Amino acid sequence: MRPGSPGPAPRRPRGAGLPDFPWDSLAGAKATAAAHPGGLVDLSVGTPVDPTPEVVAEALRGAADAPGYPQTHGTPALRETVSAWFARRRGVPGVDPDGVLPTIGSKELVAWLPLLLGLGPGDVVAHPGVAYPTYDVGARLAGARPAVADGVAGLAAAEEQALQTGGRVGLVWLNSPSNPTGAVLEVEELAAVVAWARERGIVVASDECYAELGWDERHDAARGGLVPSLLDPRVCGGDHTGLLCVYSTSKQSNLAGYRAAFVAGDVALVGELLAVRKHAGMIVPWPVQVALAAALADDAHVDAQRERYRARRDVVRTALEGAGFRVDASGAGLYLWATRGADSRTTVAELAARGVLAAPGDFYGPAGARHVRIALTATDERIAEVPGRLADLRA
Repeated sequence: MRPGSPGPAPRRPRGAGLPDFPWDSLAGAKATAAAHPGGLVDLSVGTPVDPTPEVVAEALRGAADAPGYPQTHGTPALRETVSAWFARRRGVPGVDPDGVLPTIGSKELVAWLPLLLGLGPGDVVAHPGVAYPTYDVGARLAGARPAVADGVAGLAAAEEQALQTGGRVGLVWLNSPSNPTGAVLEVEELAAVVAWARERGIVVASDECYAELGWDERHDAARGGLVPSLLDPRVCGGDHTGLLCVYSTSKQSNLAGYRAAFVAGDVALVGELLAVRKHAGMIVPWPVQVALAAALADDAHVDAQRERYRARRDVVRTALEGAGFRVDASGAGLYLWATRGADSRTTVAELAARGVLAAPGDFYGPAGARHVRIALTATDERIAEVPGRLADLRA
């Protein structure tokens, strides 16, 4: 380098443009809750605590001898199992196995989907106003702009704003059942978004990881109901063009540690994702592919796990309402979306003083700032502690 030359531009780490990891801000509240004489009741995260089903563990053990590289696209047997699962459990016949792709958990697909689809500067990624933070992060990783947009009216506003700056909406994220609220988008709402997006050639991706955990009469599988899928023929007319459904077995099958998930829908879009993932080595290990197929083929363990969560939900909801909380939405999923009308951080502190840790609603956007998200992912023994801990907390 010649004397006086400016030198190379300083490197800007990719993480510099990302928000702080939300759960890092809970360290103080967690320390307070852990100091409770009865120990910590951690209801802040949705990580399963129950054993991995034996049918899945046995499949993993049986596939442990795996000296060769696995298929990025997934084995034909796995993709056919996913197609059959959609028909049997989601009311979605006709999912083409070529339009199925296993992923290393669902979070990585959520984070990387805008980049994998070729989105970047000038593109807008629309997501719900109260939402899992990774939709926003994924847009930023691609150099695109995240935008809050709920329903067709919200999407139209996001589109108008994008056009004013010479941009466009390139991807719409839906999340039903919602994390954190547990709200479910009905067939009519999903269909309206699909119709709007198809008029404009916009990809719609739906994160449906909690779909097996419906609690109200319309969506409780134990009572014959189903949470509608983006790929439901009532939503899309049986045409999956431009549509992607993201699903994980972490919640329904206690497989968070396996990172066992998939995306399904438009064969052409899945082909685009596959082409990039082959180059990048983004491959689900073959033993996990075998375990994933075993999990999706066995309904009994899913039904049993849902009933465990139902019992825990009843205990926690009763305790919250007795302590002056109002539970909003929460018709499906692993969480209760609760409020006492106070700022969410104030409520987190009140709960932490009683040894209970919750997630503040502001993790999920400004619209959640007066709610807390209460997870059902604690052991029965810890859940049984909640009513006593909240007994002195009144509105």
